[in-house]
Amino acid sequence: MTAEEDRYNREGVLAYAEQFPFFNLIGLEVLDVRPGWSRARLQHRPDLTQPAGVMHGGIIASLIDSGIAHALLLTERFQELRAEGGALVSVDLRVKFFRPVSDGGIVCESTVTRLGRQVIHAESVVTNEEGKEVARGDATYMAITKARLTRR
Repeated sequence: MTAEEDRYNREGVLAYAEQFPFFNLIGLEVLDVRPGWSRARLQHRPDLTQPAGVMHGGIIASLIDSGIAHALLLTERFQELRAEGGALVSVDLRVKFFRPVSDGGIVCESTVTRLGRQVIHAESVVTNEEGKEVARGDATYMAITKARLTRR
C-alpha cells in the first residue's frame, strides 16, 4: 500500500488530521471517523473568540465544515472519485448558532444524510460539555471529475 493509499483508511485519516497545520492552529481534533460519520472537538481559547469573549462563529463553522469533510473521506463515492483523480467540493455550508461558547470544549458529530453520485448532503450537531446544542450545520457537496478539475 502506498503512503497516499494509507492516508485514506481510518488510521491514516486520523494521523493526517493530527498533523494538519490548520487543525493545529485552531486546536481542532478529529476524534473518530467511519464512512458517512465523524466526530471532532475544539477547546475554547481566548485567541479563538470574538470581541465579546465567546468563540467566534467562523471557528465553529470551520469545525462543522471539517467534520463533514471527514465524514466523507471513507465513503465509497469519495474513494472512487479520488482513484479517478476527482474530488468532492463544498458548494453550500449553512450554520445556525443556538448558544454562545465562553469556556470548555465543544464536540461536532457529522453525518452524511444523502450520498448521491453527483450531489451529497451532510449535517452536523455541535454540543458543549453539558450536552447542550451550540450549533447545527448542513452542507451540500458536489462530485467533480478530474476533467472538470483541470478545465480552465
